[in-house]
Amino acid sequence: MEHHRIIDHVPALRRYARVLTGDAWAADDLVQDTLERACRKWLLWRTGSNLRAWLFTLMHHLYLNQRRGALPSPTLDIDTLHEGLAAPPSGTDDALDLERCLLRLPAEQRAVLLLVALEDMPYADAARVLQIPVGTVMSRLARARVRLRELMEPATQAAAPPTALRRLK
Repeated sequence: MEHHRIIDHVPALRRYARVLTGDAWAADDLVQDTLERACRKWLLWRTGSNLRAWLFTLMHHLYLNQRRGALPSPTLDIDTLHEGLAAPPSGTDDALDLERCLLRLPAEQRAVLLLVALEDMPYADAARVLQIPVGTVMSRLARARVRLRELMEPATQAAAPPTALRRLK
């Protein structure tokens, strides 16, 4: 196996896993599990095919399997906890708002948006990774962009009331 071919894709896998899971520890575990599976199943990868898409497919399947088997975790609404949280350093508000808004997207829309927009993956490759038709990729991407824009609008308009993250100052 040519390890350097896989190593080149680790930063992209980490980015995707980080936003997909919303947790740095879970993302690192997911990347580790993906790399282990890639090493075990290396013979299944067809030489000449898209290694990046194959790795992302492995990761996506692992993520879905982990989500199916996980117990529902209690969710905390950051908007209701805003009084007890410390304010983030200035300049990070927009990044935190974007991350929070990405996590509020449905998992199917978030996965498509991350693959196409963040990882710059062609629609056909994203469709292969997610095992859905290209038309579904385009539809989910359009809905994700609209929803993300709606979620981000209050945070970017000066006239709008501040979001919970902005009131922490």
